[in-house]
Amino acid sequence: MDRELLSQYSSGLIATTGCPGGEIQTRLRMGAYKEAVRAASELRDIFGKENFFLELMDHGIDVETRVKADLLKLGKELGLPLLATNDLHYTFNADAPSHEALLCVQSGSTLADPKRFKFDNDEFYLKTPAQMRELFKELPEACDNTLLIAERCDVKLREGENLLPQFSVPEGESEDSWLVKESERGLIWRLGENVPQEYKDRLSYELGVMEKMGFPGYFLVVADLVAHAKKVGIRVGPGRGSAAGSLVAYALGITGLDPLVHGLLFERFLNPERISMPDIDLDFDERRRSEMIRYATEKYGEDRVAQIITYGTIKSKQALKDSTRVLGYPYVIGEKLTKALPPSVMGKDISLSGVFDPKDERYSEAGEFRTLYDTDPDSKRVVDTARGLEGLKRQWGVHAAGVILSREPLLDVIPIHRREADGAIITQFDMGACESTGLLKMDFLGLRNLSVLDDALLNIKANQGISPRANG
Repeated sequence: MDRELLSQYSSGLIATTGCPGGEIQTRLRMGAYKEAVRAASELRDIFGKENFFLELMDHGIDVETRVKADLLKLGKELGLPLLATNDLHYTFNADAPSHEALLCVQSGSTLADPKRFKFDNDEFYLKTPAQMRELFKELPEACDNTLLIAERCDVKLREGENLLPQFSVPEGESEDSWLVKESERGLIWRLGENVPQEYKDRLSYELGVMEKMGFPGYFLVVADLVAHAKKVGIRVGPGRGSAAGSLVAYALGITGLDPLVHGLLFERFLNPERISMPDIDLDFDERRRSEMIRYATEKYGEDRVAQIITYGTIKSKQALKDSTRVLGYPYVIGEKLTKALPPSVMGKDISLSGVFDPKDERYSEAGEFRTLYDTDPDSKRVVDTARGLEGLKRQWGVHAAGVILSREPLLDVIPIHRREADGAIITQFDMGACESTGLLKMDFLGLRNLSVLDDALLNIKANQGISPRANG
């Protein structure tokens, strides 16, 4: 394989002469057979004859039937191996109606709309090997090659590694030694030259735990972020939560509360008996939060910093409302059903499957809902549709505060994408999956209270000529 040519192709430098494999079929559909042959030839030469396959699909739709003969002709002419695939949008054939309803939810249409976006049939599910063999029984080598590709795949998800960003320390220092020196200097800055012995002992203990657990780099990163915010005049909070129990965090300026004075326990923050990543929430003036993300990106590399994706899951009440709308029923039907559900407990609703499951602990509370289901045909149809929607992902979003930092390029660890609206890099794994790989998750919180506080301090200085001390 010509690696230089492949690199150019991947970066789009051969856009005028090459084309993605999907465009081969597009050209065949347009009747441009010679152009399809030329495009396929170029791709074969770029990737190598043994690495380029001609994809065949059969979902029972006209457009695939029309180009099948030309695809087989092209494959024979160029000596390309065939590969059988099936487009996958839901797991089972029975999921097709739920997928149809989900498309209506996402596109804002109804099932009765003849112009709505929809699939032509219910064949877009995960078919068994036997089903695929039957579908392509005249071309058994196409299924053989599908298995060949599967056997070539060697995907290993990384998990539990130390992927914390590497903090740059002076020559001759390690992250461990530099954290000790920075903490000792910080304690003198906080307490003066004569540091009480109890503070020295507590600091030594905490540093020992941090070194043992492999977290010195984390504290250096957090301290650097806080120091930068203060340096450029971004209002930053004094720390909150269990992090306030750390003397190291106090010495480094991350928090503004002396844990010994207030009797705060370090073990609530870091416990050597419970190995888990420390979690320090960083509060910034909400107007300048983006500046802090930009600073982290510039310091640790654009390819090593990303915001975190979130997935909106359709819950029971939303499923009922969505189903009511896509089925074209009046809003009142969905409202009646949601009100018949048992009330939320600590913000958690009963699932629709739980409503009909006698083993569910809240089953007895859903009698009114089941009566509606059994006696009202319209309600039954809405609920049946809603049960197919419940638990599906409605859309993706971006975590309000979370930012991922990595020691290695994120592309080598997790899938990422660039948001079209502003070019921001977003993970495609959610927060839990990112953390399980060993990546550092930090919360950059934008607080309106800090914005108000900053404005107040500026007004005091402008009106009275004094600058009250606001940061610890």
